[in-house]
Amino acid sequence: MDHPVVHVSWNDATAYCEWLGKRLPTEAEWEVACRGGLSDKLYPWGNKFTPNGQHRANTWQGDFPNNNTKEDGYESTSPIAEFPPNNYGLRNMIGNVWEWTFDWWTIETRARGGPNNPNGPPHSTDKVKKGGSYLCHKSYCFRYRCAARSQNTPDTTAGNLGFRCALKA
Repeated sequence: MDHPVVHVSWNDATAYCEWLGKRLPTEAEWEVACRGGLSDKLYPWGNKFTPNGQHRANTWQGDFPNNNTKEDGYESTSPIAEFPPNNYGLRNMIGNVWEWTFDWWTIETRARGGPNNPNGPPHSTDKVKKGGSYLCHKSYCFRYRCAARSQNTPDTTAGNLGFRCALKA
């Protein structure tokens, strides 16, 4: 019960958040939350992935996809409280599981919605996901960075894809 929920589509994540009186975060909100008050840093804690040799996120170590050395202690998801929180008290903002955001995917610069909370296009075929997962490795999927992003269709589920809810404004 202390691992992230997975195999939840964007459609189901949205419905769950609404049931709680919450919502999915926008991509911009997610990125601000990931940074935890830091600016121009790769990770929620700074620019060095393993400061002082300590793992702060659950990602693939070793030779992807042949051998995960599990230096961080995990082959798949890790417990939510395993790694330290960022400056906002949020855990697992990168690694562990990808997280759905509210926004539709576009490859263009996110400019709609203003400079404080830009968002994607009003419609598309895919939704934005952020944070990377335990299957990400620098040689294959260097998307476990605050600014990195990817996409999936809203009906997609996967063992490395989850979500978190945000408060309604």
